[in-house]
Amino acid sequence: MTGITTDTTVQKALRKVRQPQPLRNRELGLLLFAIAVTLGATALAQLGALGAIDAGVLVSQSVLAVLVLALHVVLRLRAPQADPFVVPIATLLTGLGFAMIYRLGISGASGTDAGAAGRQLIYAGIGVVLCGGLVWLLGNYRLLFRYTYIFGLTGLVLLILPFVPFLNGGGNATVWINVFGFFFQPGEIAKICLAIFFAGYLVRTRESLTSTGKRVLGFTFPRAREFGPLLVIWLISMVIIVAQRDLGTGLLIFGMFVATLYVATGKTGWVLIGVILAVGGAIAASFVLSYVRGRFDAWLGAFDQTLYDTPGGSYQLVNGIFGLAHGGLLGTGLGLGRPYLTPVSQSDYIIPSLGEELGLVGVFAILCLYLVFVARGLRIGVAGQDDFGKLLATALSFTLALQVFIMVGGVTRLIPLTGLTTPFLAAGGSSLLANWLIVAIILRISDAVRQQPRAVIG
Repeated sequence: MTGITTDTTVQKALRKVRQPQPLRNRELGLLLFAIAVTLGATALAQLGALGAIDAGVLVSQSVLAVLVLALHVVLRLRAPQADPFVVPIATLLTGLGFAMIYRLGISGASGTDAGAAGRQLIYAGIGVVLCGGLVWLLGNYRLLFRYTYIFGLTGLVLLILPFVPFLNGGGNATVWINVFGFFFQPGEIAKICLAIFFAGYLVRTRESLTSTGKRVLGFTFPRAREFGPLLVIWLISMVIIVAQRDLGTGLLIFGMFVATLYVATGKTGWVLIGVILAVGGAIAASFVLSYVRGRFDAWLGAFDQTLYDTPGGSYQLVNGIFGLAHGGLLGTGLGLGRPYLTPVSQSDYIIPSLGEELGLVGVFAILCLYLVFVARGLRIGVAGQDDFGKLLATALSFTLALQVFIMVGGVTRLIPLTGLTTPFLAAGGSSLLANWLIVAIILRISDAVRQQPRAVIG
């Protein structure tokens, strides 16, 4: 009888761990640095605002650090070739967001929520656990391709859920659901489902969409019969803007589809058409919908005294700009500014809050973190030989980049402000869970890409 042994999955994973893993070693070093920075930021916020350090909060935050390190172990076991920068960047952004949310909560100022930091920490922990679970269970991300249309249907159902009477969570925008006292924004998960659907759908239909069209002024435009998918997504986005009163999510979903469509076809005409439809739709909505018109008025005439004094006018936007100006180049220091003077400073206006206390240098550092995160995701997509993985990594990375642009552009008066959350930073459990799931998918794709013999990512 010949001695034949069959390794279990865990045995194979343990054998990989014993081998040198320079990528994971690099990730571990960056993680330790990110954890040290985030704990230091929370301690500085306590010293600045309270004059003393509350060790209990730091211990609670350390639990999140332990979970992140556990995620690192999962990557060593199940995805040893995954990108080493993604998790440390997500950890650092999440930690900085928690430090500022906590700092605003302990200020005791009107409009701030003292319990927001605790909830943020809980959601962050759940997000990290979900990320690790998805990395462990999703051995091959191509499995998602089989369920392209199921994910598309799921995304649409999630967007419709807030309209169900017994689930509606209230609010100015119809985007929340209330399940046994827990409020959740299903649109955050819907964008992941739709990203998977867009990637799978375009892989299946790319040949018809890339057929030769007319060339005008250097742009190759598709034939008229190929406009169907783009118009359908545009109409869905307009329905979201009109019915849900959610300008941000509508623009985000449409922008994600246009970007994925461009990568799939290589036609710049799609981008131009998409921009025209998005801008045209937003302008048309500003004439029809009062809340959209209010956003445009606050953007164009922010410093008009009458508009500033009008309830729901430009008071919030202008205060955020004043806060950024007060921070100057180096900031007032954590815990030493007055970012709580701006309404909704823990969520929509988290960037001005950080900008006031960390200064222009701090904001640039945060934007650089986003830039590296998105660049790694796009590079993973470009290096992949699998069309589905390439489009999915691109869609998810571009979605995060567009969300950051929309929020930072809105609070700095570059574009009209919309109701989105700044990824990882802003208070919001739904967004945090969705972003950590995006991290898991990108990690899975990057691990598969690096194991391909012809694909090399530096």
